[in-house]
Amino acid sequence: MLATALAVVLGLVVTPALFIAVYFDASRIDVSKPLLWGAVAAVPFALGIGLYLFVDAAPMTGVIMTANTGIVLYAFEREVTRGDDEPAEPGELLE
Repeated sequence: MLATALAVVLGLVVTPALFIAVYFDASRIDVSKPLLWGAVAAVPFALGIGLYLFVDAAPMTGVIMTANTGIVLYAFEREVTRGDDEPAEPGELLE
């Protein structure tokens, strides 16, 4: 019962907070379409919470992967946006 209540609170509080945080971060570093990236991060998280709450047969690894998918995709896009356009020199470590 406590886990269900915690999941509901996470779903209601963290999902909008995640959307807002990703939107403002994407706007700050000039990622293309920040509104879309906010949705890409928040919707899978909310879907993962929904799977946890309403689907008894969903494996926990699938729930976790679903909830993290949007966040990971945004992190990759953020890294590409902030990356250097020059090719790496052979034998050098990137900063």
